[in-house]
Amino acid sequence: MTTITIPVPSRWARFRDSYLLYSFKRDLIAQVCLLVFVAMVAAAILAPWLAPMNPYDLAQIDILSSELPPFWIEGSDPLYLLGTDAQGRDLLSTILYGARVSLIIGFGAVILQALIGVSFGLLAGYLGGRVDAFLMRLADIQLSFSTLMVAIIVGAVFKATFGGETFSEYAVILLVLIIGLAEWPQYARTVRASVLAERSKEYVDAARVMGFRAKRIMFRHILPNTLSPIFVISTVQVANAIISEAALSFLGLGMPETQPSLGSLIKSGFDYIQSGSWWITLIPGTVLVVLVLVINLLGDWLRDVMNPRLYKG
Repeated sequence: MTTITIPVPSRWARFRDSYLLYSFKRDLIAQVCLLVFVAMVAAAILAPWLAPMNPYDLAQIDILSSELPPFWIEGSDPLYLLGTDAQGRDLLSTILYGARVSLIIGFGAVILQALIGVSFGLLAGYLGGRVDAFLMRLADIQLSFSTLMVAIIVGAVFKATFGGETFSEYAVILLVLIIGLAEWPQYARTVRASVLAERSKEYVDAARVMGFRAKRIMFRHILPNTLSPIFVISTVQVANAIISEAALSFLGLGMPETQPSLGSLIKSGFDYIQSGSWWITLIPGTVLVVLVLVINLLGDWLRDVMNPRLYKG
């Protein structure tokens, strides 16, 4: 008797033949956006090596060179390609370092949102009953508090307890916590809806009959089938988190000017627009817009791919 062995395709082979890659190859906008996003992330990660100067090193800051224009404007200094800010820091260097801070806060906040929201959504959708009602009412209460309100409350309490200098020292961690705790209901509601659709399917009934515990059924069987909407939400939430950080920094509730982020850079140059030093705000603002735009466009493409009925080619 001859045994026929059916070869199992490798992960790379499955990815190569997947609808995801097929759709990506056909979408020029998605390709350009991914290229721009990867380039910006790489530049932020490699900031210590790519930046002409270190904006954290006070010895490299020359206050006499403040408000120098970019290289294409008369009166510029070839040493500062994008000019300098009001403190005499090289604007290109501060943008590279600031983008890294904004990306860390954006991704860190989304990871926290996902951990809380996915866990609550799984519990609410699978267990139902009082657990579902309690967690969803908790989400409703959380949604009634805006990110700005949460930031004001947390910032005021932290500064009153530990002082402003301590707040500045732990600003990145605090912003991750503030934005993460303020936005987790988006995940919880989406995951709950997916779990409600999945828990009545046959594979869940089979897992129950086999005696698997609820925890294993939720995380080993149901969760993998709810990853598509989670990925789509994550792309949108990363952009929202970066915008939230910029807004909070602009209002003085985020990163201090001594620790540049894209938001704090925009805020630091806002008072100098009327004096003619528009580049201090406009250039970091343009970088922020491009970063958020490419993330949102990638999120739109990913949403269409994850739901082929919406994909128009």
